[in-house]
Amino acid sequence: MTQAVKIFVPKDTAAIAVGANAVARAIEQEAARRSLAVELVRNGSRGLLWLETLVEVQTPQGRFAYGPVQADDVAGLFDAGWLEGKTHALGHGLTEEIPYLKNQERLTFARVGITDPQSLSDYQALGGFAGLKRALDMAPKDIVEEVIGSGLRGRGGAAFPTGVKWKTVLAASAEQKYIVCNADEGDSGTFSDRMLMEGDPYALIEGMTIAGLAVGATYGYIYVRSEYPYAIATLNEAIDHARAAQWLGLGVGGSHHRFDLEVRKAAGAYICGEETSLLESLEGKRGVVRAKPPLPAVKGLFGRPTVINNVISLASVPIILAKGAAFYRDYGMGKSKGTLPFQLAGNIKQGGLVEKAFGISLRELLYDYGAGSASGRPLRAVQVGGPLGAYLPESQWDVPLDYEAYLAISAMLGHGGIVAFDDSVDMSEMAQYAMEFCSIESCGKCTPCRIGAVRGTEVIAKIRRNEHREEQVDLLRDLCDTMLAGSLCALGGMTPYPVLSALEHFPEDFGTAAHPTSTQKVA
Repeated sequence: MTQAVKIFVPKDTAAIAVGANAVARAIEQEAARRSLAVELVRNGSRGLLWLETLVEVQTPQGRFAYGPVQADDVAGLFDAGWLEGKTHALGHGLTEEIPYLKNQERLTFARVGITDPQSLSDYQALGGFAGLKRALDMAPKDIVEEVIGSGLRGRGGAAFPTGVKWKTVLAASAEQKYIVCNADEGDSGTFSDRMLMEGDPYALIEGMTIAGLAVGATYGYIYVRSEYPYAIATLNEAIDHARAAQWLGLGVGGSHHRFDLEVRKAAGAYICGEETSLLESLEGKRGVVRAKPPLPAVKGLFGRPTVINNVISLASVPIILAKGAAFYRDYGMGKSKGTLPFQLAGNIKQGGLVEKAFGISLRELLYDYGAGSASGRPLRAVQVGGPLGAYLPESQWDVPLDYEAYLAISAMLGHGGIVAFDDSVDMSEMAQYAMEFCSIESCGKCTPCRIGAVRGTEVIAKIRRNEHREEQVDLLRDLCDTMLAGSLCALGGMTPYPVLSALEHFPEDFGTAAHPTSTQKVA
């Protein structure tokens, strides 16, 4: 009997959005019509989103990539002999040799796009649970020290040392502690959390379990953005498989340890991506920012000590425990250790996910990976770090992507989202949008954010209409200073970043001259 040829078709949200399910059906139907034996595997996305639907065919030489494939292309691909990896106009050769993928350093995303996301055997065959197995034989403080030694910092945007947060929770005395994963990925142009959850859910489950062992927590919650139904379904299924195989629940991995978790659908509010608002929402309350102190590490979910980390932070833990702190720490630069999955979006020809060690430049990402603008016009501005990130002009595209280097230019890396704009963009409009976004998404608890964003939107509108422009610009700068210094959380406190950066670097769009001294420098 002829062995079935494996064909991989992503079931990632981005791939489904451009017709991956239809492509999968077409492959099955065409194979049946030709009496050819194929095994269809629904994997995660490789992250080359401009090539979705990217279909891979397993051959003795390796996996050959074809894309972007539409259902109408399938018959022609069979005619061309794609089951043997033969050439076709949509062919890209061996997947691993595609430069966009080959030149990455995939640590956290090592399995994404390669395995069947629900297959425990696939996961373990590629190193899964090696970190957890090691952690089961370690003392909690030693696990924490391993994470501290790796240099891992929060990948959700705050960049706080992950191990230090864990150490605080470990030291706290309580009968019950919690692990909470912030998967409310609401920043525009970001999708790494979703890709990880849909493409390698066991990495997140393993990371949260290790965190539980490290701090003495026995239960966890994954708070997933409501707009991510496929991620929620994938996680729930994976949790069931992990529990059945005793990687969750009583006797984790055959040990005496206990840890279990569940998925909670988020409330659909941007502010719930802020950790204390998230906790309020998890407790069934309205998502409103809490005053700190007390810190969640001391008094968090239901008043208990709680570790709150982002998806990528937790999913990076297994490889640290499996290969050691030094292995992870050897990637990156300065105090920015390891890798970050950068997400290329906006007006970019080759959008997608690029996992690289800290230190790469924005220019390299935009051109070596992104291949320039999708419109063919010159790129003019790039927003890094989501809707609260600064707009960077070309003069700053060679600054290494490093937390401290970006802070020095009054910018932030945030969640690694990169949104590109060509020279047709009106930066005064972008600044107005930033203020308007804040006014809509504010929880309303503090005055600088609640009122400041509304007034800021009005002031920028007056500047754009040339109503006492110079006076309004001065007022805008004062307002931004107030929001920076007085807001209760990062929503109001960081909205000035895009506003002031647009005003500083693109004054001509506001009808003003460049300001002699910038007021946007923040500690």
